[in-house]
Parts: sequence; structure tokens; C-alpha cells
Amino acid sequence: MQIRLFNQNIRLPLLLLAAVEGAVLSLAVVVAQSPPLTALGIADNGAPRVWQASIVAVVLLVAFLALGLYQFNQRFNYREVLARLIVAFAGGWLVLAATYFAFPEISLSRSAGLASVVLGFIGVFAIRYAFLRTVDQNIFRRRCLVLGGGENAINVAMLRRASDRRGFRVIGYVCASESKPRINEVQTDARVIEHDRPLADIAAAFDVDEIVVALDDRRGSLPVKELVGARLSGVTVTDLLGFFERETGKVRLDFLRPSWIIFSDGFAMGGVRGLSKRLLDLAIAIPALLVVSPVMLATAIAILAEGTGRSVFYRQIRVGERGQDFGVLKFRSMREDAEADGKPQWATQDDKRVTAVGRFIRKVRIDELPQLLNVIRGEMSVVGPRPERPAFVEQLSADIPFYAERHCIKPGITGWAQLRYPYGASQQDAIEKLQYDLYYVKHQSLLFDLAIMLQTAEVLLFGKGAR
Repeated sequence: MQIRLFNQNIRLPLLLLAAVEGAVLSLAVVVAQSPPLTALGIADNGAPRVWQASIVAVVLLVAFLALGLYQFNQRFNYREVLARLIVAFAGGWLVLAATYFAFPEISLSRSAGLASVVLGFIGVFAIRYAFLRTVDQNIFRRRCLVLGGGENAINVAMLRRASDRRGFRVIGYVCASESKPRINEVQTDARVIEHDRPLADIAAAFDVDEIVVALDDRRGSLPVKELVGARLSGVTVTDLLGFFERETGKVRLDFLRPSWIIFSDGFAMGGVRGLSKRLLDLAIAIPALLVVSPVMLATAIAILAEGTGRSVFYRQIRVGERGQDFGVLKFRSMREDAEADGKPQWATQDDKRVTAVGRFIRKVRIDELPQLLNVIRGEMSVVGPRPERPAFVEQLSADIPFYAERHCIKPGITGWAQLRYPYGASQQDAIEKLQYDLYYVKHQSLLFDLAIMLQTAEVLLFGKGAR
């Protein structure tokens, strides 16, 4: 259950959740200034309530997005939701306070603002409680019929986490007559449906919304006529790569073929997209550099005071757009003799080369702040794949198919892979992150970039992915 908007797949349950929460937040502002509460001494400053309610709702919904509260695949419990809501409300009201200072004519009185916070928080948490109780129920899931019972079908069954299966429910597996069913080897309770009638009739009998084509070998066994009939009867037909792309937010390399890149939607690389992305980069990087300059100064002083090296900044050659090398800037977080033998090394968990100050600035990503200068110079973007060192790129390009395709756009300070996967320190990690990078390259848009920037706040607050 999702819709396509601005080149993004947006889950319908999350869209409905955001709409309901926005309505509750708006209603909280109106109720806070209603006669029953104003009679209790809550002041109404006479500002237009429509504007007040709309501004409060928009700011807090953006704060929810930044705290990862609209990620469909997150595994949240009530305690974590409560903690994130507290942080979101606190951050949102700081933004509102600054907005009211700049535009007092639309501001809420202090008493009305406090009442709005209390009412809004209670209402949103009640909605979240109900959502968490129902999100894993079948009312939110598409009913899927998997065409195939071999290795590819097993890959569908291997999505075992409840959060990975929130978007769909497998009704059964229809095995091609010439293929040997193997699905019961990994899922003993799998329903294998006999292919004794057209797929459209099977889909109607089991009230199926979607057929996922997961045949191991399509040559001579793909029932094209039946799939056309099912499609014309209103059932969605999806290939396996598209199914995994939609459900997991990444492009599975084991199913990827060059023809898919050539013929599929997305991969917008036009001049308008490049210009709009560049303007967004400058609009974000220049003000951000001014805002974080005190933090950067304090970091530089801390590094010098630690006395583990003579230099504050570290310039390292990385591979950028179209495979061009550039010097990425970072605060020094390792000893100066970290690579005394001259051989590039992956950073590891609890790396002994990392200094005490370096460990902290890595955790909260302060070490990345000098890269804002790379963005301003046009060598990087705010959002994009993580830039890697030439030695690693050469090795990974030789071993991993389609690895070089991630360099068709500028690397970024943050990115989809950085949000969805922890710090990579091996070739297997590079494969996993590449799948997310390819998804970003395909679906990149200004809306997607803004969403990633907002969700990066979650990384900064909770230290996810840092090493």
C-alpha cells in the first residue's frame, strides 16, 4: 500500500499517519485557545488560528521525520517512540520559538503554547500507540502471490523480520510445473498453491493484490499470457528486483542486470536536476558552515590540546564524480602515524588508532564538518554516496559488479546508505552499502535529499553508524 510522489515510493499507512498527526497537532492549537481553556486563564493573543495551527503542525511533523518516526521498516517499541517524541517536541518548539521571535504577529501566547504542547503530545502518543498495535496487522499489507518455489522464492521467504514484511503478506507460492518446489525447505508452513488454473483466477480466489514473479529460470516457463490476464484484471505484477527494491529500500545486486538500469524508471541525471542539486547544496552548506563554525573552532582547540599530532585537519584523496580524485577534508581523529606503513586500512570497531577526542567527534560526526568546504567548492554534495579511497575503489570495482556506477554522481557528506547501514569496514559491507547507493542514484530528487538531511539528525542524536 503505497503511492508514487515526486519519484518516491511513499507508504500509504505512513502518509495517513502523518495526516492524522498533523490534524491532531493543529486541533491542539485550536483547542488550547478555545473558550473552556481561555476561561481557565490561558491567553489568546488574537493571531490568526489557521496560520498558528498550520505552522505548529508543519514544524513538528518535520521534527518527527528528522527523528526517524516515519520510517516504515523501523522496529520501535513504546519506550523508544516516547523518547523520540520528547526530543521531537523539544526541538520543534525551539524552532517555533525562533519563528515567533522573528514573526510575533503569528505567535502563540506562552500559556496557549504550553497547552498546545501538552494536548498535542498526548494526542500524538495515543495515535502512535494505536499505530504500533496495528501496523503489523494484515490491514496494512498487500496480499502477495509469489510465482515460483525455487531459490528466488526462498529469498522472499528469508525476509523474516516483522519490520521487513510490514508492506506485504505472502498468501502462497505457485510453482511452475517444470520447477522443483524448494520453498518448504526453509518455510515448512509455506502454502504451495497448485497451478491448475489461470493466475488471474487464482488471484481472485485468494483475494490477491499483487503477483511477484520469482521464477529461477524464466526461459520457456514464464506464463506471459496468464500474467497479462492477471494484470488486465487489476492485479499488480512485479518482478523480483522491483519487489525487493520497494520493500527494502535497496537494489539487490544478485538480481541486477544492465538492462534493468537501461530500461527502468529513475536515474535522472539531467541538467535541471544537477543545477537544482547544486543550488540546494550551496543553500545548505554556506549557512551551515557559519552556524557550526564555533563548534569547529572548539574541535580544533581540543585536537591541539590533546597533543597527539601537529595538524588539526586531515586531507585524504578520495574518488569523486566520474572517478575523479579530490582531497576530502576532515578533522584529524587518528594518530598521525595511523598508516605508517603507507597501506590503506579499513577503520574497525574500537580502532586503537583513534584518539580520545577523535572517538567523540566520530560518534557525533563532527569530524565530517570540514567537508562543507568540499561541498562549497563543488567536489562533494550534501547528500550522496560516501567517497572512498582510490585503493579501495580499485579493489572493490574489480570484485563487485556495478560498483563504479555509484560514481556517476557527486559523493556526499551524508546519504541513504549511511542512514540505512552501519559504517562499512569490509568488502561485504561495501556490497551492502552499494545496494543502498544504487537505490539513491535511481530515486534521487530534491524531496529525497531533504528527507535524508532531516533523518541525518537521528544519526547525530543517537550515534548510529559511527565508527
